[in-house]
Amino acid sequence: MTVDRYLRLIAGIVVGITVALGYFVHPAWFLFTGFVALNLVQSAFTNWCPMMAVLRKLGVRDAACDVAPQNS
Repeated sequence: MTVDRYLRLIAGIVVGITVALGYFVHPAWFLFTGFVALNLVQSAFTNWCPMMAVLRKLGVRDAACDVAPQNS
């Protein structure tokens, strides 16, 4: 998997967990859900988010590495 796919997976898991925590434990958890949403929005414009840097340091490859060379 690539950085982008891991990023979407982690964001989805975090949103799901924090929504459940907000519903079952305490509504303040929805603030964390909002933080994840804001981070995803800014990432769409800047193409950078802290989790991407973490994933790259862990050795996850970028999508550009998946492009196969084309024969001309």
